[in-house]
Amino acid sequence: MDFLSSIFFFIVAIFILVTAHELGHFLTAKLFGMRVEKFYIGFDFWEKRLWKKQIGDTEYGIGLFPLGGYVKIAGMVDESLDTNFQNSEPEPWEFRAKPVWQRLIVLAGGVCMNLILAATIFIGVTFVLGEARTSVNTPAFVEKGSLFETMGIKTGDRLQLANGKTVASWEEALDPELFMAQSLNYTILRDGKSILLKAPSNALSKINETQSLGIRPIVPPLIDEALENMPARNAGIQSGGLITSINGHAVSDWTEVVGIISSHAATPITITWQYLQPVQGRTITPELLRTEGKTFVATVTPNASGKIGISLKTTLATERKKVDIESSIVSGFNQTWKMSSMTVQGFAKIFTGKEDFRKSVGGPIKIAKIASQSAEQGPVSFLYFLAMLSISLAIINILPVPALDGGQFVLNALEGIIRREIPFAIKMRIQQVGMALLLALFAYILINDIFNP
Repeated sequence: MDFLSSIFFFIVAIFILVTAHELGHFLTAKLFGMRVEKFYIGFDFWEKRLWKKQIGDTEYGIGLFPLGGYVKIAGMVDESLDTNFQNSEPEPWEFRAKPVWQRLIVLAGGVCMNLILAATIFIGVTFVLGEARTSVNTPAFVEKGSLFETMGIKTGDRLQLANGKTVASWEEALDPELFMAQSLNYTILRDGKSILLKAPSNALSKINETQSLGIRPIVPPLIDEALENMPARNAGIQSGGLITSINGHAVSDWTEVVGIISSHAATPITITWQYLQPVQGRTITPELLRTEGKTFVATVTPNASGKIGISLKTTLATERKKVDIESSIVSGFNQTWKMSSMTVQGFAKIFTGKEDFRKSVGGPIKIAKIASQSAEQGPVSFLYFLAMLSISLAIINILPVPALDGGQFVLNALEGIIRREIPFAIKMRIQQVGMALLLALFAYILINDIFNP
């Protein structure tokens, strides 16, 4: 089921991102009177396609291979490597017949549309939900093997400073710009003492390797409801209880509880939990349960699905500050700029060898896995994943590499500078070399995905 889920959300993500990118090329080409012969989502290699329909001069279709898409513009040397037009005079509707400035806008259209998509997502989420603010007074939960564990941060620590600056919220403490700085350090509060901890120089590689930051506000395993006729309720565990250990292993976060219980399907486990009888006018918090709660021990056997019939009671103090549409737009564009800057700096670190290429890049397998994981965390998480992937797609396409938009942009800009067309044979050879390089890179990334999941 996980495999099918990954495939589904991968296709959804690629469909949205590719449609946005190719729509950018399509709309700008139409704006300048260029003839668009094909608009495809997915590639139709060897004429393999799921659907096609001719409308006017354009054939719209969905290719069988969901790894991208393309817009075929008349008179343009592109990934189709079409040479039929080379021996004829340029027609008014062809790409090659248009002024250089129009061609450059068409080539940049896909990149711009991907950035617009990301900004739209950020603006929409901010306007609908507001700006999230989670107090750093909430202790940290640190995943094993994460960047923050290697720094020495432990579950239960409280974040105070990030690169020497006081942080008031988790959102400030995990601002993406921090990970682009020359160095990264945090000051944490542990047992009443402030401790300075530094991140390794390859912080981004570590995050990409684990596919998560590995740190978040702790979520105490407070039981909201113990369902009737389920193992927990049958063993005497009550709603409002706080789980403190399982099989003698202390637990402080809901994720730990779920992980341990699900790994003991149909196997008896010992759960230690604390409870206070509700009193009108008194709010029972996890801290109160730990200090004043009565301790109980129960033997529970999870069912075949690894469940005991309890649900989480959310105690995380996250505020949503509602903002107007103007502030949402400003916030959305700021987030897009910040993420774009972070992506560019990330590529720079990879190209200069400061980050491990194998651990810092991901192909279709890794993208599918992250798409599925983000979707499981909710629609907002999936939308943010789409925004980040859209920005990455934009930055990759603007690189001055033959066969990418950036490579085409450079060639056409050069034609504008020298005021004459580069010989067709040279452009064709550059495109062929570029395609070969991209296919080789794609094969390498795919193999890397398989052997470094």
